[in-house]
Amino acid sequence: MHIGDDLTPLMEFCKYQSSVPFHVIVFKYRALRDIMATTNEKTVSLVLGSGGARGLAHIGVIHWLEENQFQIQSIAGASIGAVIGGIYAAGKLGEYEQWVCSITKVDIVKLLDLSWEKSGLVKGDKLINTLINLVGRQLIEDLPISYTAISTDLKGQKEIWIKSGSLFDAMRASFAIPLLFTPFKYKGIDLVDGGILNPVPIAPTFGDRTDMTIAVHLGGPAESIEKLSAITCAPTLPSSSFREKINHFISHLEGSVTNRSSRDWGVYDIAIQAFEAMQNTIARQKLAAYPPDIVIEIARNACRTLEFDRASEMIELGYRKAEECIPQAVSVTKVEH
Repeated sequence: MHIGDDLTPLMEFCKYQSSVPFHVIVFKYRALRDIMATTNEKTVSLVLGSGGARGLAHIGVIHWLEENQFQIQSIAGASIGAVIGGIYAAGKLGEYEQWVCSITKVDIVKLLDLSWEKSGLVKGDKLINTLINLVGRQLIEDLPISYTAISTDLKGQKEIWIKSGSLFDAMRASFAIPLLFTPFKYKGIDLVDGGILNPVPIAPTFGDRTDMTIAVHLGGPAESIEKLSAITCAPTLPSSSFREKINHFISHLEGSVTNRSSRDWGVYDIAIQAFEAMQNTIARQKLAAYPPDIVIEIARNACRTLEFDRASEMIELGYRKAEECIPQAVSVTKVEH
């Protein structure tokens, strides 16, 4: 920066660049400033992170981007990010949103086709077949925008980028949460959840010729119930013994530790907590090593892994977080013009 420059916009921009070297922040600030000064429509590489039902917030982020003249030209996703990104790329996000906002906990249980294999509790075939009925069979190479799903080869101890072939094979390979879903065999390799090694897959966007990269991280700092409730006001359903049984079943399946002390945790509870802790640590490292232009963080306690019945809340949360983060990060670059 030159002596005499107003540093206030730059300092404001720094708030959205966690753990990034200052010289990199200055470079990104100037690049975004120039982009915003010359065009109204901005092209975006969108990175959608892993995090179970919290990933429904991705839908809200996409809605905000489209409403505000951001053109999504590339998507890279892990786990739920690969699912939402793939459905959007196929042009069927509206149909998916209408369906997912209508499901109940009973519907979620019906989609969980239990497996007798030791490698996972759920096969995932019912879920994939439901998505195929909603979206239709698609090849990645036929999609109108660039798409990459991230999965993990446990035996080879490396991440796998799926950029061609069946869209639904890519999704299934990417969301195979260990212990919950059985691994997916892809080209002779057993693949599991992409979030294990790369929960916020920024690297696939490096070659993109877009104006900016926006990443959505689903493992952000925990927020108070009051703050989350202020953003997402969901109706409270009347209690019933049947609903309580369904809630208990899903909570037990996903390893919920709500209202339980650490000494009461079971093996699966501990595994899920360890998995999420590992993902969040890796995500912070990835974001620091390969900083995108803008990071939108969804609180890690916004909802639990299988709470897809809270779709409307999560979509609203994603929209509000995009509305909060993107204009502030981008508008400060306009000040000098």
